[in-house]
Amino acid sequence: MDESSQTAAATRLTARGAKTRARIVATAADLMRVRGVGGTTLDDVVSASTVSKSQLYRHFDDKPALVRAVIEFVGERTIAGERERLEKVRTLAGLRRWRNAFVEQNALQEGRYGCPLGSLANEVSDQDSVARGKLHDLFMAWQELFEDLLHRFQREGVIPRDADVAQLATGFVAAVQGGYLLAQTSRDVTPMASAIDMSVTHLLLLAREQEEAS
Repeated sequence: MDESSQTAAATRLTARGAKTRARIVATAADLMRVRGVGGTTLDDVVSASTVSKSQLYRHFDDKPALVRAVIEFVGERTIAGERERLEKVRTLAGLRRWRNAFVEQNALQEGRYGCPLGSLANEVSDQDSVARGKLHDLFMAWQELFEDLLHRFQREGVIPRDADVAQLATGFVAAVQGGYLLAQTSRDVTPMASAIDMSVTHLLLLAREQEEAS
């Protein structure tokens, strides 16, 4: 069954079937978050989600199909959470509060598991072109959240109108992803804070230029 067929089949699920499918995906996401994609078997998912193997295969032909569903699930949750937080940022002080909350949240687990999307990308991008495409779209959606924030800053006169918003947003995403990786390897969020601070400091310099030009 190809991806379009699976999507069509998903729309025909009964309420009970949809609930079962959602439980399988959420359970697989939790396991893959801790063990990684390679360290999580379909048997692990069957056991942890308390479904039968036939139920799992009713919804997913194989492990790659399940991984793609996990990517969608994790991606939607991650982007929705960041959208809610970043849409509230209207000032540089607000950006600093976002930075503090972001770092503090990652500190709860000492940066142990890295970025939920970045970890998936690291494991599956070279193995599954469909999964890689889904991840690319999700990272672009994340970048667009930063672009929207920076456009707000431009409209409010915080940073110059001619600032390269796309480049700045890419820098923020790179700082976040690099910060996740450094925190994961060191079990310390200090490198994450430093990486994000570099992008924030660059905005502060642009804001100072804008203020001096006004």
